Amino acid sequence: MNNEYKLTKFVQAAGWAAKMGPGDLKQTICGLTPSDERILVGFDTSEDASVYQINEDQAIVQTLDFITPVVDDPYIYGQIAAANALSDVFAMGADVKTAMNIVGFDKKNISKEALGLILRGGNEKIKECGGVLLGGHTIESPEMYYGLSVTGMIHPNKIIRNNTSKIGHVLVLTKPLGMGILTTAIKRDLLPLDLIKDCAKIMASLNYLPSKIMRKYEVSSCTDITGFGLMGHALECTNDLVTFSISCSSVPIISEAIDLANDDVIKKKKKRNMKYVDDKITYMSNLSNYCKALLCDAQTSGGLLIAMKENDAKEYIKELEELSFGYASIIGVVIPRGITPIIIH
Repeated sequence: MNNEYKLTKFVQAAGWAAKMGPGDLKQTICGLTPSDERILVGFDTSEDASVYQINEDQAIVQTLDFITPVVDDPYIYGQIAAANALSDVFAMGADVKTAMNIVGFDKKNISKEALGLILRGGNEKIKECGGVLLGGHTIESPEMYYGLSVTGMIHPNKIIRNNTSKIGHVLVLTKPLGMGILTTAIKRDLLPLDLIKDCAKIMASLNYLPSKIMRKYEVSSCTDITGFGLMGHALECTNDLVTFSISCSSVPIISEAIDLANDDVIKKKKKRNMKYVDDKITYMSNLSNYCKALLCDAQTSGGLLIAMKENDAKEYIKELEELSFGYASIIGVVIPRGITPIIIH
């Protein structure tokens, strides 16, 4: 792992910690209401990507994501940023076809050589899931950022929405939490190299195969966990008929993140996420402070949160054992609507 470039030292916030908060974002886009009968999925319901129907058998899935550096190695940062952007297509149950680079280049602090490594890392991930890079756009920027505009394809009848979970289905999370805290710690030089490598490996892993395997089963909803944290994205997956009952002890968490959460290394982004969801969650007694913090921790290239039948979930987790680094877990269940959209116990 090449850390000589020190990419994280030249940005204010690492990765998804820089994302605008969910409350502010909703206020900003509330007046934008596209009208076209071929729009199957718009941005009015906080979906992972938009879907536009081409014909009876084909629809295009479109998304765009970019992040600031979360690690100092440019090649690995490129891989993570690309995996993060591609994930929205996988969460919809679609296949990636094409991608275009989006680059803000901090030429004052970052070399062209490093930029080349970033783009190469991203392209490797595009190719890994069968996609093709078609170009992109680069501007000079005070801070480095990189990501992708991605186009996927799906049958109009096979779209997996994020807010259609069924009562009785269990909730599966395919990657561990803690990346927001840990990437903040990387930026502050608080982590040993071995732990940085482990975090980078998890963040750089695609949700491509977990998505492909998921489609073998009856899935009622799916989303990926990124900047709004598990609670923010879980909230987007609920509807007026259901509540998500989640067991904190069942949620996979990287152990070192717990220690850092107890030391309050996480900052503004976690607190903003917590404030947004606070009145929408019922916390049962005896919950630790670190549990609340980590459930709202902003993730970069996080896992899929899937609602599916319990027996299917058990088989799915077995199939996913190696791909999920052993972290995939059933973390809760969908129940009839209670007082709040989410219950944590």
